[in-house]
Amino acid sequence: MQRPTFWKRIGVWGVCLLCLWLALPNAFYGRVERHNDLAAQPAASAEISTETSSWPSWLSSGLINLGLDLRGGAHLLAEVDVDGVARERMDALWPELRDALRGLRTQVGTIRRLDAPAGELHLAISEPQGMAAALDAARGFATPVSTLSGAGQSDLEARDENGTLVLRYTEAGRAQMADRVVAQSLEIIRRRIDEAGTREPSILRQGADRILIEVPGIDSAETLKSLIGTTAKLSFNQVLGSGAANSDAITLPSATQPEQSYTLDPRAVVTGEDLTDSQPSFDQNGRPAVTFRFDSSGARAFGDFTAAHIGEPFAIVLDGKVLSAPVIQSHIPGGSGIITGNFTVEQSTELSTLLRAGALPAELHFLEERTIGPELGQDSITAGARAAAVGLAAVCVLMVLSYGGFGLVATFALGMNMAMLIGLLSAIGATLTLPGIAGIVLTMGMAVDANVLIFERIREELRVEKSVWRAVGKGFDNAFSAILDSNLTGLLTAGLMFWLGSGPVRGFAVTMGLGILTSMFTAIFVTKLVLQGWLEWRKPRSLKMSGLLSRLPAQTSINFFRAQYATFGASALAVVVSIFLIASMGLNLGIDFKGGTSIRAETHQTLDIGAYRSALSGIGMEDAVITEVFDPGFAPDEHVVSIRIGAEGGDAALSQETLTKVQEALRAADPGIAFTSVETIGGKVSAELLWTALLAVGAATAGILVYVWFRFEWQFSVGAVAALIHDVVVTLGVFSLFQFKVDLTIVAALLTILGYSINDTVVVFDRVRENLRKFRQMPLRELLNLSANETLSRTLMTSLTTLVALIALLVLGGDVIRGFVFAITFGIVIGTWSSIYVAKNIVLMLGVDRRSREEREAALAATHG
Repeated sequence: MQRPTFWKRIGVWGVCLLCLWLALPNAFYGRVERHNDLAAQPAASAEISTETSSWPSWLSSGLINLGLDLRGGAHLLAEVDVDGVARERMDALWPELRDALRGLRTQVGTIRRLDAPAGELHLAISEPQGMAAALDAARGFATPVSTLSGAGQSDLEARDENGTLVLRYTEAGRAQMADRVVAQSLEIIRRRIDEAGTREPSILRQGADRILIEVPGIDSAETLKSLIGTTAKLSFNQVLGSGAANSDAITLPSATQPEQSYTLDPRAVVTGEDLTDSQPSFDQNGRPAVTFRFDSSGARAFGDFTAAHIGEPFAIVLDGKVLSAPVIQSHIPGGSGIITGNFTVEQSTELSTLLRAGALPAELHFLEERTIGPELGQDSITAGARAAAVGLAAVCVLMVLSYGGFGLVATFALGMNMAMLIGLLSAIGATLTLPGIAGIVLTMGMAVDANVLIFERIREELRVEKSVWRAVGKGFDNAFSAILDSNLTGLLTAGLMFWLGSGPVRGFAVTMGLGILTSMFTAIFVTKLVLQGWLEWRKPRSLKMSGLLSRLPAQTSINFFRAQYATFGASALAVVVSIFLIASMGLNLGIDFKGGTSIRAETHQTLDIGAYRSALSGIGMEDAVITEVFDPGFAPDEHVVSIRIGAEGGDAALSQETLTKVQEALRAADPGIAFTSVETIGGKVSAELLWTALLAVGAATAGILVYVWFRFEWQFSVGAVAALIHDVVVTLGVFSLFQFKVDLTIVAALLTILGYSINDTVVVFDRVRENLRKFRQMPLRELLNLSANETLSRTLMTSLTTLVALIALLVLGGDVIRGFVFAITFGIVIGTWSSIYVAKNIVLMLGVDRRSREEREAALAATHG
């Protein structure tokens, strides 16, 4: 082992100190958050300098963002109606195309519009020989596509299809239109939410036509929808008399009196796009109203129109309804005015906000809604922090008891690992969710795995090496291959979770992936520098590990194949029984995969499930599933109930009207009930999530198969994948037997099980590969037994430290995350079993070609020769 250079020491400790500097603000979360809020305000610089002086400017002020499940707030997944925009574009093109073709009447004859799919325009002409001229006229409305992928193409295409002129979007044109509409919608939603002054909103594009909106602090998804869900298309249109002849006239209802309607000229005098400002105000009678002001071109058009139509009514139209239709009393040259109506103060404020932000270019369809109460979020933070502290302490105590002084080194590395993880999460502005806290706790248990591998290798080398320095160096060198292989498979599953997952699953993937990287760094560099520093300081002639493990035999000789057929048969039986349970009893799929609404409610009265069920039956909700939630952490007077209602019509999310009826019915049965969280997912999204979940598990399994095949032999990859399938199927069998809920977080747990199980299996296989080169004549059965015994202490220690951390989270982490943690905990137990009794059994049955590469190539050449 080479002595570390000065610059290597500086680099490693510099990285550690940087991460500590980045992590520090999270220890003073509230104080730094107030500092950041004040610093973001442009006004009152004197006040800011006074308030922010409490947090030094030279310290980092970056924080880990708290997700909605920890802070409370509203979550929406909206789909932009791109088809509706295409339909409106074609409707708008029809009068223009009709006028253009009328100029060619001698060639095309009469023109008639036909029924057509959304986003297409179909026309019939009476003179077929004029089709070429009609097509040329229609193509004149196309414009070039400006995107790189669509260079040289037009946005519209005109074709003759069986004598019908068809005008539709090209593929490139539709993609450009969709991209523009979604980008514009994203910007307007962001402006509207910023106008409301909310803190740390997350507004992201998801896929081709969806927008994810998460806003902390908002009391309900319905409030958020009312802020962003209105298109707010404002226009000022001329009111046509009843005798006016205009074939394109439109009839719109009154916003306040639906039975009354107005006939309007479809051509707007001015639109909301001409607005420069809008503010809530009051009219001359003291009633809430909304003032507006146009830009110069809008003011000119508005002034010219009012001057020419004095004494005539004109309509103020918002989203297809007439707000009012006042009579023009005089010329209005200033380009400003006031909108009156039956507004409340809140409605006038909301309308002015919408008008200032601009009109959404398309309608939004809400596919997924979630509301998390702040009380539930705070409870989750408290429970998660308590579980993390207990888990960290338990892992540290276990390492010190097991390895003595080396355990202290591992504890220091673990503390540094946690600090680095929190620092990196702060630096990238990651959002911490409840599964993310579980990821941190899981990292605690798994982070010592690399240290355990190194310590076990050092202990082996100390038996044969006289030089302590050489023994420690060879221990690090020999452990590196196993550390790399096991952690790369973990990164593979974390990457798949991030790529295919969403929301909390992605948060868990980020936390776990960064945790794997930081644990590798601390094990390979920090632990090594600490041990090297100690060796240089003390210069010991001999080194002996203390702790409980030193009292165990140096080398066990357990025959893992003694009951080979019984252990393998038990595993095979467990898989068969699990498949039978899944097929017969089914899985209790959550709303993530079935669609519907899940309501979590709390009350301080004794729960009466029968009264709740009767109340819901009275409004036609007989199929609602009502269950009481139990948790040892609940206060004596804290009672929690979970209510799950299937999607309406099997495909649509529960409407707000129905949700309100449900809440009112439950309040009638229990006036003290409080709704702490509401989640609604439509059938369209749930079907996609189910497919994505299956794809994620399948892709992870296939990726692991390819990686193990590449790094080892095909027999090893078959054994590894068989063990993974065993772990996942048996875990799902247990969930089926006890009818535990299976949702997206459980899929994340299954992927974690895959990563952990293959981690354990790869460590054993890595030792098998090493022994295959060392003991060329040893029978495969004995060699596999030897490898399993040599890695047994590592297998047990890693499983034990991980389980200690997870059990702390299982007991203290709260009921919200208990199913997720239980799945991982059970999966780790079954994964440890499968790495010992399934994977190696299959390798033994398949056999291993123990010839060298040269011998194989020579045999292959002789066969073909």
